[in-house]
Amino acid sequence: MASSDAPAIAPVLDRPDAVDNQTFARPLEARVSHVDLDLDLDFARQTVAGTAMLDIVAKPGVDTVVLDDDGLDITAITDAAGRPLAYTVGQRVEGKGAPLTIRMGESREITVRYSAKDADAMQWLTPEQTEGGEHPFLFSQGQATLNRTWIPTQDSPGIRQTWSARITAPEDLTVVMSGLSQGEPEAVEGNRRAFRFAMDKPVAPYLIAIAAGDIVHRDLGPRTGVWAEPATIERAAREVSDVERMVDAAEKLYGPYRWGRYDMIVLPPAFPYGGMENPVMTFLTPTFIAGDKSNNGLVAHELAHSWSGNLVTNAVWGDGWLNEGVTSYFENRIVEELYGKKRAEQEAALAFANIEETLAEVGADAPGTALHQQSDGGDLVGSAIAYDKGSYFLRTVESIVGRERFDAWLRQWFDNHAFQPATSAMLLEDMQRNLVRNPAEAERLMLREWIYEPGLPSNVARPDPAAFASVDAAVRAYANSGAIPAGYDGWTSAERQRFLDNIPKTRSAAQLAALDDALGLSATGNNEELFLWLELALANRYEPAVPQAEQFLARVGRAKFVRPLFAVLMGEGEWGQPIARRIYAETRDSYHAVTRAGVDRVIGTGG
Repeated sequence: MASSDAPAIAPVLDRPDAVDNQTFARPLEARVSHVDLDLDLDFARQTVAGTAMLDIVAKPGVDTVVLDDDGLDITAITDAAGRPLAYTVGQRVEGKGAPLTIRMGESREITVRYSAKDADAMQWLTPEQTEGGEHPFLFSQGQATLNRTWIPTQDSPGIRQTWSARITAPEDLTVVMSGLSQGEPEAVEGNRRAFRFAMDKPVAPYLIAIAAGDIVHRDLGPRTGVWAEPATIERAAREVSDVERMVDAAEKLYGPYRWGRYDMIVLPPAFPYGGMENPVMTFLTPTFIAGDKSNNGLVAHELAHSWSGNLVTNAVWGDGWLNEGVTSYFENRIVEELYGKKRAEQEAALAFANIEETLAEVGADAPGTALHQQSDGGDLVGSAIAYDKGSYFLRTVESIVGRERFDAWLRQWFDNHAFQPATSAMLLEDMQRNLVRNPAEAERLMLREWIYEPGLPSNVARPDPAAFASVDAAVRAYANSGAIPAGYDGWTSAERQRFLDNIPKTRSAAQLAALDDALGLSATGNNEELFLWLELALANRYEPAVPQAEQFLARVGRAKFVRPLFAVLMGEGEWGQPIARRIYAETRDSYHAVTRAGVDRVIGTGG
């Protein structure tokens, strides 16, 4: 899609359900429309420093703009003519930062000169934390509200902004960002190079992202490619070699890919998430690489965010399911297109099991199991709700109205709200207006119950029981007689995960040893399966698994794996707690702030 097709300034919603309580900004009075960064990366000091020039759109007579600031060291704020502007940094609110209030007068272009050290969005890695071991590395993770720790702007998903950047870094490092590269890097003073980027589509500010390190690129198709460290690039390129086909499949389903290129970067394993859908530059954990593309649903998921999340974005974090649930549904459709219905149904069945496990743990009436959350989304009881319940909502609607009608509706939703924020109420209104045909169908769909009520509505389209029929039979056989399945090596990864997640949770050391010996669990190259093995082994105080768990937790920073393993150890009293505390004392500093925050709560420490 050409840049002229995107709105120059995206709207800010003027409705009560779009008020973001996680920002200090008052965007209906004065809002940021464009950010231009000029920053230096200082790896020795682990600091970014430079300027952010902001374009402001304000109502007539408004002479003040409020930004979000969490720990920025501001040295000056000036107008377009370089004249100083008065500003104040208000009282800090835990988890939110502080309001940066600027008296801009009639100026609608302001420049903030600042630096950011110890920014929670940034992770600075030593050479020893990289695959190559020779150069340092940096990456950012801004979702949900961490970008205010390194960028002075209005850090709210409902205040979409275009942006540009000039970034300087040591000459032996390469910089990538979540915008399109603007020409070749330029040599600058001090043995450094300058890289330029631009995002001419208005995006939610959490989607501004950066990475820098010893990385190289491989083309995968006419508009797709992957970045990684030299030691990782070949494995990474093989694993994601289907991505051009994924883009084609996604476009066939729900319309054109509107961002130009689709590149990915496989980061060092300290990255706290499986993936992050930063526009034109998806960030990926290396832990998804299994050698057989069995975890490529993750890649499909991040690609699908190019429509649901990046193109149409939740205006507030209490509606985060609009990003993740819709994307999870879309992901499964891409998987079906590329890898067949059997794999898609198996992965959907695993997602449904996540919902059931969560509801069994917290209760079907727990408020945090509603898709829409009244506050910031922090009340959600886990990803099984925003991701999996959200996906099953759309699967259920599709099952009732039919795939053809549903696909036409979802495509028009993306088209009609492209580059704009949205809320749960807006999606409900759109469904009622453009999808539902009559009152009887509306009653069958139970749309409001799905979005606003806890638990699973009675009309849920449950997964095909045949998806795992043979695996579930093997689980029963193992539970009843200890029979270890002979065909395990030939199973899909989803089947192996289903088996490991459903066998009896209490196992003796001899039983665990027999399982490991027969199935090669501790030697698997699939980290999803390795995690399930370690979780089972540690929960049964299986001593031979402790060294492997220690190595895994020292190598991997993905919160999905790290936090539960520490939780298992902490739940094992005098046996597990000393192990957990010893390992965490050695690994805490290597984790991103996102992962540290979760494990701190588990361990009961702030460091």
